[in-house]
Amino acid sequence: MTKRGQWRIHTLLIIAAAFMVVPFVWQILSSFKTSNEVSSLPPTLFPATPTIEGFETFFGSVPFWAQFAVSAVSLILRVVGQVLVASLAGYAFARLRFPGRNIVFALFLVMLMVPSQLFLLGQFDLMKGLGLLNTLPALAIPGMFSAFGTFLMRQAFITMPKEYEEAARLDGAGTLRVFWSVMLPMARPTVAALAVLTSLYSWNDLLWPLIVTPAGDFRPLPVGLASMQGQFGTDYPALMAGALVCTLPLVIVFLVLQRQFFAGIASSGLKG
Repeated sequence: MTKRGQWRIHTLLIIAAAFMVVPFVWQILSSFKTSNEVSSLPPTLFPATPTIEGFETFFGSVPFWAQFAVSAVSLILRVVGQVLVASLAGYAFARLRFPGRNIVFALFLVMLMVPSQLFLLGQFDLMKGLGLLNTLPALAIPGMFSAFGTFLMRQAFITMPKEYEEAARLDGAGTLRVFWSVMLPMARPTVAALAVLTSLYSWNDLLWPLIVTPAGDFRPLPVGLASMQGQFGTDYPALMAGALVCTLPLVIVFLVLQRQFFAGIASSGLKG
C-alpha cells in the first residue's frame, strides 16, 4: 500500500475515532453541569461554572457501595466461571476426538445466531426452581456459559502446535494435566481477551438483573443507574455522573489487560 493510501486510511480512522469519543466527552462535561445548562437551547458544550452537584445527587440517590459490591462479585464469578467452562469446552472441541463432536460444535455456532433474550424465560424458571432468585448465584450462573467464549477458546487451542501436547503425554501427563499445565498457560492472551469481554458484558448487563433481583440494595450498579430515570423528569447531570462512575472500573480493567486482549484477539483468528 502506498503512503498516500495509508494517509487516507489513517484520516478515516481518526475521524471515526473522534465520532466515537464525542459522546464520552459530552458525558463527562454534562456531569459537571447544572440541570438548566443540560437542558438549555442551544446546547452548551462546556459548563459555565463546573459543579459536583450531579455526583452528590448520584451518591445520595443510589446505594453505591452495596450495588458496587454486587456488581463486582457477580463479575468475578462470571469471569472465573466462563473462563473455566469455555476453556474446557474449547479444548475438548479442538483436541479431543469423540462421537458427534462436529455436530455439537455446530449447535454451539447456531447459538451465536440466537438472541440471548430468547433464553430468559428458561433461565428464570431454572433459577426459580433452584430457589436462587434474588441471590448472587442467580446473577452469575447464566453468564458462566457462552457459545462465543467456547468458540474463542477453541480457535486459540486449535492453532497451537501439537508437539507440546505429545511431549507432555510422553512424560506421563493425562488429558487434564496437559490442559491445565501446558495448553491453558499458552492460551493466556486469549483468556485475557475473554475475561475483558465477559467483564464488559457482566458489568453492563441490565435486563437479567432486573428480572432476578427485585430488591433495590441487592441490584447491580446498572440497574441502580437505570432507576434514576424518573417517569416525569430525569436529573441528567446526576445520571451522567453516575454513568461516568460506573464506567471507570471497566476502563481500568481494559487498561490493565489491553496488551493481552489485543494479542488474544489476533491469535484467535478473529482479526478483521
